[in-house]
Amino acid sequence: MREYTPENITDAVLEQMSTTPDPRMKEIMEAAVKHLHAFARDVKLTPAEWIKGIEFMTKVGQMCSPARQEFILLSDTVGLSALVNIMHDKTKMEEATGASLLGPFFRENTPVFASGGQIARDLKGGEEILMYGRVTNAKGEPLANALVTVWQTAADGRYDIQNSLEEIDCRGIFRTDANGNYSIRTVRPLGYFIPLDGPVGQMVMAQKRHGKRPAHIHFLISAVGHRELVTALYLSGDEHLEDDVVFGASGDLVAEVKANDPNAPMKGLPTIHFDFSLARETEADRKAGRVGADPGAITAGDGKTSAPYGAPPPEMLAAEASKKPGF
Repeated sequence: MREYTPENITDAVLEQMSTTPDPRMKEIMEAAVKHLHAFARDVKLTPAEWIKGIEFMTKVGQMCSPARQEFILLSDTVGLSALVNIMHDKTKMEEATGASLLGPFFRENTPVFASGGQIARDLKGGEEILMYGRVTNAKGEPLANALVTVWQTAADGRYDIQNSLEEIDCRGIFRTDANGNYSIRTVRPLGYFIPLDGPVGQMVMAQKRHGKRPAHIHFLISAVGHRELVTALYLSGDEHLEDDVVFGASGDLVAEVKANDPNAPMKGLPTIHFDFSLARETEADRKAGRVGADPGAITAGDGKTSAPYGAPPPEMLAAEASKKPGF
């Protein structure tokens, strides 16, 4: 009978999995086992540390619900989401607007607005702003009737889904006009703490990380015959553009809020002007999918009800308040 050792156990597992009929599954699982075993050997993983890791992953799974995706948050905070997103973005067939993270707060259930509609139900003391620009192909030609989906935090720095599944706020779907133009009114978003009340938040705090994202607005843009664009605009001047806790901010996606834009389609509002370009779609694009999903789609049918979540610890809020009055 074979005697397993730290040196031969990996080969034994790979040999047993060699019958896997799906070639891509076989490739991924073989690589995962090799790296996982190498990790355990490298850090000399102890039984106590092994069970601690099992407990952590169990808690991450238990935290997931139709309103919350703790596993995506975990992937985000260790940079895996950003890595997969960056690799995927480099596969587009031509130069176009760069991608960013979909994040854990995307929802399929999003209301439709006419051009120039206000997606914030209540400004909550925040500043109303106008976003506008064009959606084009890689050659700069306008894409009419492109679908532009946006979502962001409200003026209090929270997403609607963090309050309840029933609340829908600060998100909307728009269409471009015949010239590829879009126009959206919203409230100026704030930088915010990621949900710190779960296992991922506990990990981030144990690592003494600040746990914050810079102020941003998510975009999901699609047009017939073109590769879907998942991206975001990051507001210039935010203190966490360089150290985003989920590694999503990118210099080419930083946008400035201007007080007086003579070209704005609506006067009297601070504006963000940004043009997006979409690459042509390939067969590989149609199969690739997104780096993220609606939490409700992943946990469909789990029977869990939603409750407010994600508030940072009082001491972290107090520290922020001392730095920036009015937070």
